[in-house]
Amino acid sequence: MILAATLLAVLAILLAWPVPLAVARSTWTDRAPGTALLLWQAIALGGVLSLLGSLLSAGLAPYGDHLVAGLRTLVVDVAGGVLPPGSTYASGLALAAAVLLGAHLVLNLVLTVVRTERQRARHRSLVLLLSAPMPETPRTRVLDAAAPIAYCLPGTARSLTVLSAGLLSLLSEQEVLGVVEHERAHLRQHHALVLVAFHAWRIALPWFPVASRAQDAVGLLTEMLADDDARRRVPDPVLARAIAAVAGAGGTPGQIPGDAPSADPSSVERRVRRLMHPAPVSPLIRALVPVAAVALVVVPPILLTLPAITG
Repeated sequence: MILAATLLAVLAILLAWPVPLAVARSTWTDRAPGTALLLWQAIALGGVLSLLGSLLSAGLAPYGDHLVAGLRTLVVDVAGGVLPPGSTYASGLALAAAVLLGAHLVLNLVLTVVRTERQRARHRSLVLLLSAPMPETPRTRVLDAAAPIAYCLPGTARSLTVLSAGLLSLLSEQEVLGVVEHERAHLRQHHALVLVAFHAWRIALPWFPVASRAQDAVGLLTEMLADDDARRRVPDPVLARAIAAVAGAGGTPGQIPGDAPSADPSSVERRVRRLMHPAPVSPLIRALVPVAAVALVVVPPILLTLPAITG
């Protein structure tokens, strides 16, 4: 189990800094946001599994040769009130750290989801009170605000797309269509679920630099995915003009406060550039990145359970 713990620790370190940094600096992600989003999710999940697996392996090493045997012996020993001869303070600390960290991550995710749903419910009540329905556009509300605002408000029962009067006066009819389709793409593709998971990860590990970087990267990728959906209904230049116009007027294109990182100028520039100058992504990247993503999630459990499977 010590070998498994060492390998998992090395993988956890790689997924904590060098790998995310390399992905964040890559240029292919703008051309294949769906593939990049899959990779970011695999990095996050694989990193957590590797870290927890390393701690569990180190903590259970005195109890058996693999995870299943170690857990079985631990349960028997705890029930009998004894500890194996090889137990040390280090193994006990590693086991306690794995349990506490796992509980912290799960509890934080649950609390973040609950807190986010409550905030959205209050937000929805205010929107319904302060806005009016948009004629001939179902589940769309218009705020009487001069600032150009556009965002989606997910909900388990009823989702809303919120626009402002300032946005409607700023954009042409076709540009408004592109913005509405962009927001509805967020709802259809359930981007809120991905964003809340990375938001919870950032809150749970505020001292972990990659958590902040990952949340920002994932937020931008979801915007690009929504752009790709909207560009099926409106020409690319029209959508690009709408994004640039809203951002240039100080608006919030595709962002809801608390749900995603704010649209900074560099992010807006990247979104506009990929629309105005589309470029294909290498078939090799499209083929290899999903394989790598699956491997990042599958390898940690294999390292933990392979001895039990083989013998």
